[in-house]
Amino acid sequence: MLRDRVSPNISEFLKYLAAHPEAEASLPPLVELSRELGVGVAALREQLEVARALGLVEVKPRTGMRRKPYNFAPAVLKSLDYAIALNKDHFMAFADLRQHIELAYWHQAVRSLTPDDHKHLHDLVGRAWEKLRGTPPEIPHPEHRELHLTIYLRLGNPFVTGILQSYWDAYETVGLNYFTDYDYLTQVWNYHQRMVDAICANDVDGGFKALSEHTDLIHQLISSSQ
Repeated sequence: MLRDRVSPNISEFLKYLAAHPEAEASLPPLVELSRELGVGVAALREQLEVARALGLVEVKPRTGMRRKPYNFAPAVLKSLDYAIALNKDHFMAFADLRQHIELAYWHQAVRSLTPDDHKHLHDLVGRAWEKLRGTPPEIPHPEHRELHLTIYLRLGNPFVTGILQSYWDAYETVGLNYFTDYDYLTQVWNYHQRMVDAICANDVDGGFKALSEHTDLIHQLISSSQ
């Protein structure tokens, strides 16, 4: 059984946030927190900046400090951005991780979707085809991102969704959302059509097969863009 304890490796400010988990509640000023926690204001300010970088709090002129709902993505993306700056091949390694996560959670994620989610996925595919078949054609990147994230929306696992969100942010950072090969995009959305049709028909295994085949296209995309 997991013990109810706080890791000694996190800062006093993060321990305070963990002990007061009211989402989006206002936080006391640093001077007040300094007295309560027995930590200097300068040290707390440094700890606050770390918390902001992790997406745990926000600071605005009129509302002061407010905690935010927990999201794993900011911490992942900070590290991922640095990794890609070191070596662009790190994006490919992260894309491989994302593919394995989507495949591993597919059945659980799809079974948790609602009829409204099915309709939304169907509408996303329709909007994407309208863009691709328009004059001139448009890249349906927002629909691409939203479709994949919607499929895994109901899992209730912040670490899975955080990794998937970070993948799409990095995808945009490296410029893959501007890729313009029409044949490639048509292949992608044919797979998406198959995936969504299978989801709406409660054919979970059929959708999984389409996803498995679809994931190989990211290698083609990156090779063509280099």
